[in-house]
Amino acid sequence: MKSKTFLLLLLSSAPAFSQDFLDPLIVTATRTSDSVADVPYTVDVIDSDFIRENNRRTLPDALQYTPGVLVQKTTHGHGSPFIRGFTGRQNLLLVDGVRLNNSTFRGGPVQYWNTVDSLAIDHIELIKSQGSVLYGSDAAGGTLNAFTKSSDFRNRPAGEAYAGGSALYEYRANGQGSHIGRLETEAGIGGKFGVWLGLSAKDFGDIEDSGVGRMKGTGYPEENLDFRFDWAVTPDSTITLAHQYVNQDSISRWHRTLNNPGWQHEGHVAAPGKWTANDYDQERSLTYLRYAGENPEKSSFIQRWNATLSYQTVDDSEFQDRQPAEDSIRRSNVDLETTGIDLSLESEIGPGTLVYGFDYYHDNVDTSGSRNNAAGTSFKESLPLADDSEYDLLGAFAQYVWKPSEALEITTGARYTYAEANLGRFTDSAGVTKTDESKEWDSTVGSLRALYRLDDSWSVYGGISQAFRAPNLDDLSGNLTSKSGNPAYGSVNVDPEEYLTYEIGTRHTTETTVFGASVFYTDVSDLITAVPFSPTDSSTFSTNASDAYVYGVELEGLWRFHPQWTLTGFTAWQDGRVEGPDFLVGGTVKDKPINRLLPLTGSLALRWTAPSSKYWIEGRILAATEEDRITAADQAADDQRIPTGGTPGYVVASLRAGWQVNEHLDLNCGVENISDEDYRNHGSGQNEAGLTGVFGARVTW
Repeated sequence: MKSKTFLLLLLSSAPAFSQDFLDPLIVTATRTSDSVADVPYTVDVIDSDFIRENNRRTLPDALQYTPGVLVQKTTHGHGSPFIRGFTGRQNLLLVDGVRLNNSTFRGGPVQYWNTVDSLAIDHIELIKSQGSVLYGSDAAGGTLNAFTKSSDFRNRPAGEAYAGGSALYEYRANGQGSHIGRLETEAGIGGKFGVWLGLSAKDFGDIEDSGVGRMKGTGYPEENLDFRFDWAVTPDSTITLAHQYVNQDSISRWHRTLNNPGWQHEGHVAAPGKWTANDYDQERSLTYLRYAGENPEKSSFIQRWNATLSYQTVDDSEFQDRQPAEDSIRRSNVDLETTGIDLSLESEIGPGTLVYGFDYYHDNVDTSGSRNNAAGTSFKESLPLADDSEYDLLGAFAQYVWKPSEALEITTGARYTYAEANLGRFTDSAGVTKTDESKEWDSTVGSLRALYRLDDSWSVYGGISQAFRAPNLDDLSGNLTSKSGNPAYGSVNVDPEEYLTYEIGTRHTTETTVFGASVFYTDVSDLITAVPFSPTDSSTFSTNASDAYVYGVELEGLWRFHPQWTLTGFTAWQDGRVEGPDFLVGGTVKDKPINRLLPLTGSLALRWTAPSSKYWIEGRILAATEEDRITAADQAADDQRIPTGGTPGYVVASLRAGWQVNEHLDLNCGVENISDEDYRNHGSGQNEAGLTGVFGARVTW
């Protein structure tokens, strides 16, 4: 272990991503187009080339080389990034600017981020510690906006018809093997309109590693569709109609099942599973209509606008076979419809720019659930959430950017939010059926940020941002299973969580180097926490009884020390504590580490590109130290995911290469986990795949 720690410290001296760091334009940080160097936030941008060349299997996997992010996987078909110490509903996920977080998101690690097709992504923008001013509730750790692919009709020759497409295939030779395919096609008339259609099909086989062997049941199938039509109403405005769909079947929550034999590694022991089965089916769709543009008259009051009407559906179902326990067969289903309206305007006012608008999202939720014995003779209704419920989230925001001098830029903003939950029929923790409960909250948050340019290459930024999270339907009425199989109940008495983040950072950019460093501290009040009822009852209940803090440091950089050679890397570390009762009844207030803290983590990559740019090869090392900042009680409550003594550290190496055969064909291949390391990400329910060969091919026309 000491040698691994020493190697990780060596990696710390060369931080950053292994993608293009040439100051791309982003929109998520300010709701208007800015370069990364001009925003007072810590920002990471990942493009489709990075995802494809590095064989990133899912959206969460795409964040694996991002400083400050721990990619936790309850199972192979899930993935819940911990961004600056927060996960699930404490981070905000957007797709094309549309809010995907909804009122049914459960606490802790969730599977919803894996329902965004990584092959349909054009690029990702991750804004860390952005706060809730621009996008509302939930944006505590970070705001991630996944922009999907579209036809590039505005950059085609004006008035000329065009058509094209591509076919992609990837094979992953680990365990049962995985087959991944993608077809894309586009057509249109340059400057007038464009149509895009994408289809993805994925057959993920069971994975294996050297410690556990084949992890039976970790494979699953997935199908995706994405369609988009863009029409230039005027030379400066566009109407967009888009539809996205994903379907995933038979995703096993592997760590709870008998397929999990347990894991032992260097004295650390994770418990085996106990249930016969625990499977999820997931379906999600998003359709939106958008009108966006800018006014060519510079003297006009409204310079830019973006108006979006969206409609989403979610169908989540879970099956549990807990034999030989009583009421062993459990089924639950959540059907959700979300309607959203989002309006963002931009005006030049005085010496600065004002971005302002409102957003409104309305959820309709229907649920069903049951418990039965194996013989089917003791049926009981068991709703996972309140049935026939509604949830409303309304917000109005304004953010002003002012440049008092050429070197200094100040950003300040505020948001007012109103949230209302109308619960239909649900069962509380005492087994009492209740109906027609209503709760409402409102909140006002602010943000103050600044960026100062020291010279043409160096800048410093920082500020204070508030975030909040309004209680959702799961907080209020959840009746689910958490961790290694404990009942988890909501409470209608919880209040919103409140966050305050302080951050300071610096950036350095030249033609051959990029460097970034940031330090943050987040204070949390009224954290909604699942607290066990008593020492003899492991059932948990939602309560605001906890306060917490988390802080950390992140470094990243790139050095192109030769026209053909580039060195990149990153390192990050976090620490934090939570103060709250150990039990609801008779418990004392305790101070303990936050769950699933990011250990000291780093990566180093060296890439060679041929002078012709037709060939490239890259080697990478990813490493993390042992993570033992966890109490014995928390480990015991989640012993199938977290081994005794914490999660062991690891060092994993990979090698990848690519060849642009001609203008229509490019190939790439790789070897992941070259040493067949037996490891898992902290807090995950399964080990990562062992030695894996990857081959990919893409044909374009």
